[in-house]
Amino acid sequence: MIVKMGEELAIGDLDACPMATTSGRWRAVVHGCKDPCHRAFVQYRGHLAPSHPEYLWALRGRELALNLIDPPVPLFRVESFVRALDFMDAFRDGPDPLLIHCNNGLSRAPSLALLYMAKRSKTIPDDSFAVARAVFETLVPPGTYQPGQGIETFLAEHWGVLR
Repeated sequence: MIVKMGEELAIGDLDACPMATTSGRWRAVVHGCKDPCHRAFVQYRGHLAPSHPEYLWALRGRELALNLIDPPVPLFRVESFVRALDFMDAFRDGPDPLLIHCNNGLSRAPSLALLYMAKRSKTIPDDSFAVARAVFETLVPPGTYQPGQGIETFLAEHWGVLR
């Protein structure tokens, strides 16, 4: 599944991942999932020690792999989202969209797109997560945005510090 968000962004599931397929051309890619992408980039099994230099993210050229899981209780770190926003800013311009994907393409990937559109590209309001979400949901097909409880709680609680 791939949903294009204008010329700038595309969100997708694991089938859209360039590691799984060579279809599609992307300016850059944000892999918003621990399994299998972050694990493949950093090459580990089991748990990675929080002291590891690539614990939160791994950068390989035009690809950023985030160590994000989507539990009901938020375990996210603000710096992971800021790093993703900075990465997307660095690849803002180009002929092809920037792909953001996660496992199912319904929670982490669209949440990162929503955050980028509100905080950096200013294409949707930045008033609050609730306001940004309401506008974002008018831009995507029905059912495309189904944030997990953890990411929804995290974004609502940290909206003001995410820049």
